[in-house]
Amino acid sequence: MTSRQLVLGMQFSGGYGAAPGARRLPGANLNSYTDMDQFVRYAQSAERGKIQLLFIADTPVLDVDLDRHAPHHMIDPLLILTVLARETERIGLVTTASTTFTEPYNLARQFKALDVISHGRAGWNAVTTPAPAAAANFGATIPPRAEKYERAHEVIQIVQGLWGSWEKDALASRRRRQAVRRHGQDPASQPAGQAHSLPRPAAHPSVRAGPAGHLPGRWGQLRPGIAGRYASGIYANPYTIADARAQRQALRDAAKRVGRDPDEVKLLAGFMPTIAPSRQAALERRRFLDEVVDLNQRVRYLGAMIGLPLGPGQLDEQLTADQLPDAIPSPHDPRSARALEVARDGWTLRDVLAHGVIDYHPVVAGTPADVADHMQQWFEAGACDGFSIAIDSDHDGFDSFVDVVEFPPLYTDDEEEEFGRLVATSDDPLIALAAAEDATGAERGRWVNAGMVQDEYFDYVVAGRPANSSPDGHPWPVPPPKR
Repeated sequence: MTSRQLVLGMQFSGGYGAAPGARRLPGANLNSYTDMDQFVRYAQSAERGKIQLLFIADTPVLDVDLDRHAPHHMIDPLLILTVLARETERIGLVTTASTTFTEPYNLARQFKALDVISHGRAGWNAVTTPAPAAAANFGATIPPRAEKYERAHEVIQIVQGLWGSWEKDALASRRRRQAVRRHGQDPASQPAGQAHSLPRPAAHPSVRAGPAGHLPGRWGQLRPGIAGRYASGIYANPYTIADARAQRQALRDAAKRVGRDPDEVKLLAGFMPTIAPSRQAALERRRFLDEVVDLNQRVRYLGAMIGLPLGPGQLDEQLTADQLPDAIPSPHDPRSARALEVARDGWTLRDVLAHGVIDYHPVVAGTPADVADHMQQWFEAGACDGFSIAIDSDHDGFDSFVDVVEFPPLYTDDEEEEFGRLVATSDDPLIALAAAEDATGAERGRWVNAGMVQDEYFDYVVAGRPANSSPDGHPWPVPPPKR
């Protein structure tokens, strides 16, 4: 039986993290939004942890009040990923670009350039743009839904055709010196839709067929068909295992209908972890991060989710005995059942919100084991092929996730599941250690056993691994010098 391998991606959210208050955390770099060295450090941390890809979500509009919040999106995702391409070796580099307001030639050229620069690690998250404010930036309006998705089909086909318009090693072949721009297919077979004529060859030679394609969730009527036909992966926002299974099955069915192997298309479920030594500490961190948001508005929305008229005056109180029998989850918001479940556990409404019940991805605020358990449960239930992780704060979250979240072996083979995986045998212990380091991504200078990943070690990691700080006088592991 072929083993399923968990796919892990990490998101860059603005310059600070997925939580609105990320830049307020102690030690956060207030210049992160424009500090490329910071992004390089985060990317190298993710690559060290064997994360498969980095993802930058984007929309072509400023969508926040800068007096209250940091920007949600990066200064220019493709330029940032180009910087990261030169400072990393293996990790995938994926970002969003609109099929609604970007021309196919521009898309093909820009992403192919990133693919060439990164030696084949680029990915395009193709989206249709729904925001009228974004349309206004292009002097346009949002087209009708059917037209928008028809254009998406057309744009993706043209971009893929352009990516295939150079032969491999065309520039290096002396025999083809007079025909280095040879089309990969007959121009007559290239799509020509209502908006675009037949394309000319792309502006860059290929290192492979083209960047990986990714598509977003939530799913509309046409999106499973687009994803099943074109995508390597889809970013989805399910809130329950049942919902995730349904979305994944729809994706696999769509791939089968167009003659593809459904295992070629991966569903990555969005996930927002807050990691701390204890669940209480994680909740306190979430409360601190929530201080910049309008909790008065959020508590009213929480009331709409569970069918109760809630207001700011009850923010630091639990639901009353009179309210509990009348509470019912809204059928219009898939987060509502989880919100009511947390409220019924006796938390104050402020703490219910701190559990992330109205965030755009499921939230686990807890220990490294809690985070790993959530991911293992979803993966083994067939709810997803992996996760797109939106860490709460970049400045300490990347290292925390990589260094202290430990996963059990996720193999379908019984022997490997029970005994682990043999990666090398050697009479020389240094050779064996080097092989284990290469296979697991765990640098030898950072290895710890399970008993060490407790409060003290977590505090040590978050503090930046200061010298002479271990509780028992023995030095903590430190990263070895870069070779």
